Amino acid sequence: MYQKTLFKSQNEAMKTLSQAVSIIINDTVTDEQLRAFIFEIYPKEMLREALLITGSALRPVRQTYLFYLNNYYANLKQFTPNLLKTIDFQIAHSKDSFQDVLQILIDIQTGKRRKLPDDAPVDFITPSWNKLIFENDQQQPEIFPQRQPYELCALSNLRDRLRSGDVFVDISRKYADFNSFLLSNSQWELQRQDFCNQMSIPFLPTERIDQRLQELESLLKPLDELLNAGGEIRLEEGILVVPALPAEDIPLSAKALREQINQRLPKVNITDMIKEVDAWINFSKHLHGLENEPRNQEHQPLLYAAVFAAGCNIPLSDLARSCELDYQSLWWTSNNYLSEDNLKKANDTLVNFHYQQWLSGYWGGGTLSSSDGQRFPTSGKIRNAKALPNYFGYGKGITFYTHTSDQYSQYGSRSISSTERDATYVLDEIIGNETDLPILEHTTDTAGYSDLIFALFDLLGMDFCPRIRDIKDQRLCKIKDKEWEYPALKFTGRVNPDYLKHHFDELLKVAASIKSGRVTASLLISKLQSYPRQNNLMYVLQAYGQLIKTNFILKYLLSMPLRRKINTQLIKGEQLHNLRLYLWFGSDGIIRRKQEEQQQKVVRSLNLMTNIILVWNTVYQQEIIKQLHQEGYAVDENDRPATRFEFISPAPFEHINRLGKYSFNTNPDLGDNGLRPLRKPKLNT
Repeated sequence: MYQKTLFKSQNEAMKTLSQAVSIIINDTVTDEQLRAFIFEIYPKEMLREALLITGSALRPVRQTYLFYLNNYYANLKQFTPNLLKTIDFQIAHSKDSFQDVLQILIDIQTGKRRKLPDDAPVDFITPSWNKLIFENDQQQPEIFPQRQPYELCALSNLRDRLRSGDVFVDISRKYADFNSFLLSNSQWELQRQDFCNQMSIPFLPTERIDQRLQELESLLKPLDELLNAGGEIRLEEGILVVPALPAEDIPLSAKALREQINQRLPKVNITDMIKEVDAWINFSKHLHGLENEPRNQEHQPLLYAAVFAAGCNIPLSDLARSCELDYQSLWWTSNNYLSEDNLKKANDTLVNFHYQQWLSGYWGGGTLSSSDGQRFPTSGKIRNAKALPNYFGYGKGITFYTHTSDQYSQYGSRSISSTERDATYVLDEIIGNETDLPILEHTTDTAGYSDLIFALFDLLGMDFCPRIRDIKDQRLCKIKDKEWEYPALKFTGRVNPDYLKHHFDELLKVAASIKSGRVTASLLISKLQSYPRQNNLMYVLQAYGQLIKTNFILKYLLSMPLRRKINTQLIKGEQLHNLRLYLWFGSDGIIRRKQEEQQQKVVRSLNLMTNIILVWNTVYQQEIIKQLHQEGYAVDENDRPATRFEFISPAPFEHINRLGKYSFNTNPDLGDNGLRPLRKPKLNT
């Protein structure tokens, strides 16, 4: 209706102006009579209104989204004055006059000034804003900027500079001064030696760089020989060929054992699994509220129901009706006993119990882990939900980013935006790992790696070994002033070891700041990556990361066992994706929680449910193996148990009933009219 009305008014305005123009070009009307003749037919106010309507319809040929933003100035003005008045924005770095711009913006927005000063700075205005701020799209001395778009440009710059660190807020954690994220010089002096000892860094830290250079030199010749041999890893017309790994050959005895175990696993309701595992481990002791002792006599069933609802995405109202629980009591339990910290502690208890099971040792030693994102659609206006057509079609969604050990247990998970790169969050759960798992190696797919991540993992004493897509196109680095013979790969980068040694103490300080918990890795990485200028710290980290990445890629090409180990671990994570999808059946699999805190609670609850099933399956698989041994289950003479047990997975779910039980054998209690009695409405008070 609005578009129809707008079109009608614009059409009438153009009709009025066109008829006025027809009078002007009419030769029968003299110049002396022209104005009077026009105003007699079309009053001046009518022409002025028509001119305004047609003028508002005119837009530049190359129109950008900024012109639409200009129409929302009044909406922004409802809160920007209070924002600028309340928060003290401080300038950290500036190569232009943005300090003056910020003061002008504050004065205008808060009513201290009505017009732009004659000498208002314009050096911060980018070309994309010129079209809106200056009438002729150019910054010229005689052209004065328009106030409204000038304010919008300043606000946009303020946002960008907050993200990059050029502007900071002392009272903020996310937008604080970058230096406040790191250990102070005095703190670093006290902690340097302990950190170096903990990370096995040599007495002279710069020797670490020499070690990495020696490692690179030792890998060059073997790789060159491998490429020249023309085997699986080879060069074809100068292009690196790395064939896909063949499917792993599973022994027939291992397949038969897996089939025996899956057939003997008891059929079980998912609700019984929760109670049974809690009876073994008592993970629910960590799910405590503000009260010393729960007052509700049905607290434990309510707590189990709350975990089940959050982990399987079931609305509390639906579950209360299905389980005949009081909704208000269930809501109270969920909101007061399920917090992110409590769920993490309960989850750690499950991981530690699983780590102690003898069967888990056949799957891995707990030293290797992987992380991967799993995307879920959302509904409604959710701030961190983003459009990703390949996954969500015309809708939006978020990502659950999960860390999985080589024993299948999941020791960390968090909700992130689906458009953010996974690499930003790889280190958070590893650094925050409080389980018994001694994580030393970590792998991801391509989205989880960057040069920066390679550097930080090495500085923190761990190995990072991602599976990189299009490895043939990866940029490798040569070493300055080293006349080595390099294989015919893309050694197009160059690293200066003397420069790295000069700034290596800064790199260690960054790693120590992350390790000590002073700053999360994701926050530090996002800050560094948002710098518009070439920040020196970022440059050194990336250069060191390129050296570590080069060493890894050479080892990856030389070692089939390494490639197989990485692939096997990532497959374990993908198997658990299927289990998590099986659990995530409520609300059609759609997330409707708008607050990130609530989303994080759901992520932790899904992790808890996943590990409950892994623990239950592992314990019963051990019992089945004992039973098979007692029955004299046949084993090939040359077949070792280890080679069979490693192919068993604790993630099957075909034996689990997630939907409850429904009965069609009961007779409903009907009245004489053949209908159920109607409910009595609640009285309005």
